[in-house]
Amino acid sequence: MEKQQAQGNKTYAVQLVTIFLGFIVFGLSENIKGPAIPRIQFDFALSEAQLGTLLSLNALGYLIACSFTAFLARKWGVKAVSVLAFGTMALSGVFIYVSHSYPVFSASYFLMYIGNGILEIALAILSARIFVKNTGFMMNLTHGFYGLSSTVAPLIATGLMTVNIWGQTLDWRGMYFIMLALSIVPILFALWSKFPEDDISHEERVPIRTLLKDRALWFMVLILSFGVVSELAVGGWLVNFLEKAYHWDTVTASGMLSAFFLCFALARLLLGAITDKIGYNLSLIVFSGFSAICTFIAIAGGERTAFLFAASGIGIAMIYPTVMAFIAKRYAGGSDNAITIIVTLMGVGSVIGNYLIGGIMEIVKDRYGANTEIGLLRGLQAGYGFIGLCAAICTVFSFMLYRYLRSRKELI
Repeated sequence: MEKQQAQGNKTYAVQLVTIFLGFIVFGLSENIKGPAIPRIQFDFALSEAQLGTLLSLNALGYLIACSFTAFLARKWGVKAVSVLAFGTMALSGVFIYVSHSYPVFSASYFLMYIGNGILEIALAILSARIFVKNTGFMMNLTHGFYGLSSTVAPLIATGLMTVNIWGQTLDWRGMYFIMLALSIVPILFALWSKFPEDDISHEERVPIRTLLKDRALWFMVLILSFGVVSELAVGGWLVNFLEKAYHWDTVTASGMLSAFFLCFALARLLLGAITDKIGYNLSLIVFSGFSAICTFIAIAGGERTAFLFAASGIGIAMIYPTVMAFIAKRYAGGSDNAITIIVTLMGVGSVIGNYLIGGIMEIVKDRYGANTEIGLLRGLQAGYGFIGLCAAICTVFSFMLYRYLRSRKELI
């Protein structure tokens, strides 16, 4: 009995390390783009609208991956799918490094987001199967590692882009190659680990048709869509905003992005227990509302309130893991299907969201004068204001979900 318990503890420990490393690599790959985006934009002579379109197309790759990963997980197992995700990300780093034309680069970047999408679903499925107790706390703890790696990602990326090796500067291509090559490390742990496979029979599984009839699921789709757009857009647009609107240098602007992710990480590491205590539904209202308020005040107050861009990370950090905890509890007999539906539809929102941010910036900039300082400032403020609006809309739908579940006495 003791030997079996020790073996079980060892297996659980390796599973945890694999999940933690997975979220670390995920955070790095997602958020090294902040300092790189202005350089990519310059190298390929992209407008704000074209940049928004690029990020939207990459979100489409993420969406496509989300749509088939749960099927692959049931057919091949979570272990094989996890290795596939990490391998795809490492390979995309090689392609980005050798890309010197825009079509090759965009295809390579698209491939990276395919890997990210596969990894996202694989980690979500694995977490839902492992964390059956203190679900909210454990979901936030593991996602906290995403926040920690996201905190250092902009600073590491900024530093690596200036490194000289054999007389050549790494720049953003070499930086992506090195950072994505780190995906090899969790592959080793994934191969060593024994993952829990799907032990739910076909008869016990909640059918997709039944899930689609659940109004709560559609509320979760809307909450996660607007919440994730608000979260991910910061990594792509904050450095760009601070450099162009306030003329901050890259190091200082990247430092603010790192401060955002530090608040983001600490919130997930320290506030996860609160979600278990006050309930997942109420938590979504409080935290998304806090993020929206911080973002709006940061924009309205100008440079002196820019620190609130970082503080907004406290609120928006809690949305995704809280939704995952909600799914694990409400759809225990079909979490794989629920995760696939919600995250896939969330991907649609992410595609549209990134496109709208770039488009709004371009439209407002043209209205105030495309080649003027005030035009650029107003365009950036309008685009970033949409990020805050997404958090506010997330709050509204969280409140609607709260009322719906309270009337049915199904609050979690």
